[in-house]
Amino acid sequence: MNSVSSFSPSVKDCSPQEFVQSPNQLLLIDVRSGFEYAMGHAPGAINLSLPRILIGMIPIFRRWVLPPWFQDLPKDKPIAVICLTAHRSPIAAKQLAKAGFAKVFNITGGMVEWRRLGLEIETNS
Repeated sequence: MNSVSSFSPSVKDCSPQEFVQSPNQLLLIDVRSGFEYAMGHAPGAINLSLPRILIGMIPIFRRWVLPPWFQDLPKDKPIAVICLTAHRSPIAAKQLAKAGFAKVFNITGGMVEWRRLGLEIETNS
């Protein structure tokens, strides 16, 4: 979890294995659509789609688009983001870092890599 991603100095890349083995309690945000999330997600991941994050970064829309749990997050809370293939998560991670979150991690390989590694997956019933 030490490699710094090239897209932002305040976002670090983290493999699914590193995330699972990390002793730190990271909040995991799944930035896929609600449908994708319902089909299977990492245990404990909270769904907040990339479009909601992007629109929520516009001050006038923030309180209507971002859920209260997200608005109340302390800026020093470590956050990891995941998507399907690690195309959306770097965008979300960069936005979170720009919003002032100090510890942001991008899960490399996304849920495709998570599944390939045989890591636990939850589904919405």
